Amino acid sequence: MKTHPRDTEHAEKALSAPSVPLWFQRFMLPLTTAAIILILWSIAVRASGTKIFPTPAAVAKAITTLAEKSLLWHYIADSLTRVFAGYTAAIAVGIPLGFLLGWYAPLARSINPLIQMLRPISPLAWMPLAVIWFGVSNAAPTFLIFLASLFPIIVAAMNGVRNVPPMYIQAGRNFGLTTPQLMTRVMIPAVLPRIIVGLRLAFGIAWVVLVAAEMIAVDSGLGYLIIDARNAGKRYDLVVAGMLMIGLIGLLLDTGIRKIEQWISD
Repeated sequence: MKTHPRDTEHAEKALSAPSVPLWFQRFMLPLTTAAIILILWSIAVRASGTKIFPTPAAVAKAITTLAEKSLLWHYIADSLTRVFAGYTAAIAVGIPLGFLLGWYAPLARSINPLIQMLRPISPLAWMPLAVIWFGVSNAAPTFLIFLASLFPIIVAAMNGVRNVPPMYIQAGRNFGLTTPQLMTRVMIPAVLPRIIVGLRLAFGIAWVVLVAAEMIAVDSGLGYLIIDARNAGKRYDLVVAGMLMIGLIGLLLDTGIRKIEQWISD
């Protein structure tokens, strides 16, 4: 097949064209997009003449007021404490259980049906039971976060162990490795990338469940801020402020997990 001279010319121009700097792609493009959204948001509120939905300036003022009263940091700290408590507990239980289910097929055949039955149940469906068991306290949302995180972690670890090439295990056996040594030297390094993906997925679910749980089961946190602002005077500037803080913190935490994932992959 002959190449048309014009096609060759276009290809050479594309190769010789200056590439966009990496710092611009990482920072300026997202900031520019955010600025455009804020401008469109402000224009839409003013053009509609609504007295309910706040402008970006009103939301910024609400966030500043909360920060000055130290309420914002208190709500953020409470939410992070709950999510990390439930998430850490899920990791401590889910990874070892997932390894056991992936390694011992008879155990998986006996327990996996129960896991697959409980996994589709929304963690929020456990809310009434959590309130009965733990009352209106930190334990109720922590329990719901634990449930939300547990099953994705178990499934990721179990499938990771099952998908390890048999030749890796056989090679370890040939070198005389015991089962604990095989786990630490062969299985964990092979399964770790898949587990990290499961941890990231589990954390995203846990963060969503946290906000919903705080709207019902406790009297602090970012989820409580939203529902309290809605009920106490319909302060929609505080409602949107809480939503933005939830999204921003979720973005920062997800970015941190992705950095860990990239570091492990490299």
